[in-house]
Amino acid sequence: MTNIHERNIDGKTKLVGLLATPIGHSLSPRMHNLGYTLTGINYAYLAFEVGNDELEAAVNGMKAMGAAGFNVSMPNKMKVLDYLDELDDSARYTRASNTVVNKDGKLIGYNTDGLGYVRNLIEHGVELAGKKVTLVGSGGAATPIAIQLAQSGIREISIFARNDQYFVQAEENVNYINNEMKSFGVKANIFPLEDKDAFRREVAESAILANGTSLGMKPLDQLSIIDDTLDVLREDLIVTDVVYNPQKTKLLAQAQEAGAKTINGLGMMLWQGALAYKLFTGEDMPVDQVKQILFEHDRF
Repeated sequence: MTNIHERNIDGKTKLVGLLATPIGHSLSPRMHNLGYTLTGINYAYLAFEVGNDELEAAVNGMKAMGAAGFNVSMPNKMKVLDYLDELDDSARYTRASNTVVNKDGKLIGYNTDGLGYVRNLIEHGVELAGKKVTLVGSGGAATPIAIQLAQSGIREISIFARNDQYFVQAEENVNYINNEMKSFGVKANIFPLEDKDAFRREVAESAILANGTSLGMKPLDQLSIIDDTLDVLREDLIVTDVVYNPQKTKLLAQAQEAGAKTINGLGMMLWQGALAYKLFTGEDMPVDQVKQILFEHDRF
């Protein structure tokens, strides 16, 4: 096996990238490159500081260079759909893509976020069957989480979004779950995040409170979705965050102090990354080894 400290790049190395901003906090390059090194496959993963304004040119550039594919993170997950040739059902249903594969010059969008989030809950021993979830957010991370949760045995989901363009997206998500996903028997509700009374009521009835927004991630790390509603916390509540840097967001610190079970975004990042890795390379990521080397001091 190749030494994990040795990295050989040559004329046959296949490029995989990440298009996002801010980009400096991302662990994806380390995770994917470690996987390539452990398995000895000739790929390299680089991060590129790209926002919505540069996205079209960046996507066309990756395609023109023959990159094997690329991941997409905030704020590009929804906008990137405009520049892709084809969408997998996972991206079509969520109207967002975090993984793009270049298949013979055709860019195909996928979404591994929802599956990564649910897998992380399962790894923590969280039982989803028959539970109610309160989810804050409706953007590129929250949307696939909502859609995947609706397929994972929950009975009800209440989505809160700011009363702006995100509320329109939240309405679309709720309508999709209630109408297009009727066979799963999940009831979806929508409320403006500004409605504090509704927020208190819905969280009180929920087993899980999930933050699907970037609130809590630098430079917003001094903020929390419950700054005005700390009284929603209780010991039997499970509080999850998609943010993984910082590993303990203000929300999770508040929840931990109240005695609630907390789950940060590291596990979601790992599992969505493992699914993307397989799409890029056709190989399985050595998840246990990657987890041990990168996150041995972190609790998933």
